[in-house]
Amino acid sequence: MPRAAPFLLLLAIALPAIAMAASMNWSRLTEPWPDPATLGDIPGVAVSWASSSPFTPADIGAGPEDDPPTTAVGRLYLPPGAHPPRSVPAVVLLHGSGGILPSRELTYAPQLARMGVAALVVDSFGARRDRGTEFLERVLNITETMMLADAYSGLRFLAARPEIDPKRVVLTGFSYGAMATMYALYAQVADKLAPPQANDRPLRFAGHVAFYGPCIARFTDSRTTGAPLLMLIGGGDQIVDQTRCAEIAADMRAGGSQVESIVYPGAVHQWDGAFAARLIGRNLAGCSLRVEPDGTIRDGHTGMAMTGPFTRKIILGLCTLFAGQYPIARDDRVRAQASQDWGRFLAGIFATR
Repeated sequence: MPRAAPFLLLLAIALPAIAMAASMNWSRLTEPWPDPATLGDIPGVAVSWASSSPFTPADIGAGPEDDPPTTAVGRLYLPPGAHPPRSVPAVVLLHGSGGILPSRELTYAPQLARMGVAALVVDSFGARRDRGTEFLERVLNITETMMLADAYSGLRFLAARPEIDPKRVVLTGFSYGAMATMYALYAQVADKLAPPQANDRPLRFAGHVAFYGPCIARFTDSRTTGAPLLMLIGGGDQIVDQTRCAEIAADMRAGGSQVESIVYPGAVHQWDGAFAARLIGRNLAGCSLRVEPDGTIRDGHTGMAMTGPFTRKIILGLCTLFAGQYPIARDDRVRAQASQDWGRFLAGIFATR
């Protein structure tokens, strides 16, 4: 066989995937998304992969006592039909403090699949039922850093699948998961959870999307992975401090990322949930955390380090002591507009990466 033959063979295999990716009309993502009632043929499949459970960024890689191995679980939705190698982009979805919602993650995922995008719904609470099953238990014992570990290990899981293009995977989170989505953009987090390998490009998310994410933590080291961030915020969301979100967006721009913030006037928290207007939870808007370069998380008010569930309970208890509840409300108009804005962001990444 001529020496050029192996190269030509590889080229013949790769060109169909390249051509398919280039020819896909991703503008469909900016149009009205598929009716959920028509998605019964895309049920998704249960999947699992290796992850870990660091309590804070300082615990990442610290050994089995501080960063115990964990089997992550989730549900994978693939576009119908056969797919050439590395032809399918993907979105990783991180749930909120209430867990996975049928009206949210389990609706967005098959909608994305119908439009040609794989979706991995991560269940960080389901993977750690031994740490808590009630709302307060979960929030105190299952941290944003554990969700970060699931997100980056989920990216590795997707990259190992032949049809997924690992260079076109976007991380998207809702509320609690949105905080993790923003934290995942920082270089110090990515470098610890997905360290560069010898002679190989490190796995990184191509973009980050935060749905109504409370802007609680600022990183002292503002360097980012360079990926863009889209922040979607309700103008009437009492748990999201827009001033602090603007400060964090400025940090990230200085750190190397493009950041776009969209505010929907009058919208409150969880506009894509199933519930009419009601009060829930405890308002975290008054909480302020600082993440130091070594991964230590400190309370911005007292300077106390968050080292485990006990100190986490004290810190969150003090900053929400007189805060009261906050409103949520389904808003189909805002949901449709947010889907269009999210779709535009995804289309821009999928068409150019």
